[in-house]
This record gives sequence, C-alpha cells and structure tokens, in this order.
Amino acid sequence: MQVYTLHEGSYSVDISKKFVPFDPTKDNPNDRPASLFIHVQPFLVKLKNDLILLDTGLGYSNADGKLHLHENIKKAGFNPDDVTMVLMSHLHFDHSGGMVHDYNGKMELSFPDATYVMQRGEWETAFSSTSSSYHTEIFDFIQRNAQIKLIEGDGQLTDEISYELTGAHCPFHQVFLIDDGEDKVFFGGDVLPEPEELIRKFIAKYDFDGRKAMELREEFGQKAVAQNWKCLFYHSKSKSQAFIEQDGDRYKIV
Repeated sequence: MQVYTLHEGSYSVDISKKFVPFDPTKDNPNDRPASLFIHVQPFLVKLKNDLILLDTGLGYSNADGKLHLHENIKKAGFNPDDVTMVLMSHLHFDHSGGMVHDYNGKMELSFPDATYVMQRGEWETAFSSTSSSYHTEIFDFIQRNAQIKLIEGDGQLTDEISYELTGAHCPFHQVFLIDDGEDKVFFGGDVLPEPEELIRKFIAKYDFDGRKAMELREEFGQKAVAQNWKCLFYHSKSKSQAFIEQDGDRYKIV
C-alpha cells in the first residue's frame, strides 16, 4: 500500500465558515480575529486493484483554472481519471468541495469514473440541513452525474476497506480502516483530524457531540498503538501521516 498526502494549503476560518487562504510567511493572524487556522489535505491510497481518495478538499482551482486536487494527484505520479473510489468521512465543504470542479460557472465531476462512497444519513443531511457547512449545489450535481454508493452503519466495503459510523463531529460522520494484509492505514476524518488531539484531552465546541469525539480519540489512539496503524490526519499542521506509540500514560507521535 502506498499513501500520499495531497496538501491543499493553510486556511483561516471564522464564524462565517469561509475558508480563506493563509500564508504564514506574509499573512498576520492578528488580522483575522476569532479564526481557526487549519491545513487541508486529502489522501491518495494506492492498493493492488484500486486508487482511493480519502475526502476531496475544498475544490479550489489555481490561476490556470486547474483543480489543485488534480494537480496534487499528478505530482504524486497518478492520473486523476484513474481514481476508482472516493471515500467521504462526511460532507462538510472543506471535505467535499473537490468532489466537483466548479470553475467560472461550469461544474464537472472531478472523478467521473470513480464511485463516491458516503453514509446514507450524511447524504440525506446534506440536502436537509440549513448549515452553511453543506453546499447543496455540489450534491445536486453529484446526484445527477456521479456513481454513488450509500452505506449505513459499520461494515466492510471491500476485502481491504472497512468503515465505522462514529457520529461525534456530525451525526453521520464515518472513519475508514484500510488493511492490505501487510499494512493498516486509519483515516479518522474530523474525529481525529490532528495528531496533537491524541496528546491532550478536550471537548471541542465545533463537534456535534464533543464528549463522544474525545472518547473516540482515546479509543482510536489505543487501537493505533496495539495494531500498529498508520494514522492519516486531514487537518494536521505538523505530521500528516504518523504511527502512535505509548509513552507512559501519554501518546507519542512518530
């Protein structure tokens, strides 16, 4: 199994939930009060018979009108058209924007030959929610044009890919474990978005159920240590891929 981090950039987010590019070499965080500063980075996983994308980023384009996500996949040595599955932890915009390429008023499927895999409850929430975190126009287009597979609860997607409905960050959030018989790769989406969240226990206001999210982080941390998972951190500012070790009563990111 080969795993590639597709760095989309650093952003600030305030109460408007808009993701504004942030360059720490020239931008001053003091100019953006009451903002969170996060990285956005989907992951590409090459298996024997599949090329898998874990979440899709914001879907922003470069100055030439090319999708950042496509360019990053090419830099990793692959063709975006070869992606066979797009696995979605949830459908908030910073994770689902790249499901489509929306540029100058024209919308296209980012991965026309892939199957988009989502929790049924999250898909239904994306259409019914009034939250600005969901951009319904994306899902309208996906519904008409994409190959969709709606899954429910916990289960096995393929021999190598299992999924677990966690809720916590949002009611129908899910995580994925990919096991090719040699390596195990865990993608925790926004339940475990940064490695530092294993080191300090806290309840986040941005989670639907912050206490459950905190408890899940501890559970996944213990499993990562015991089963030698490589963990993928979607919003990490430090290590995007890491193994977890136990250091006394604390976790160590390696």
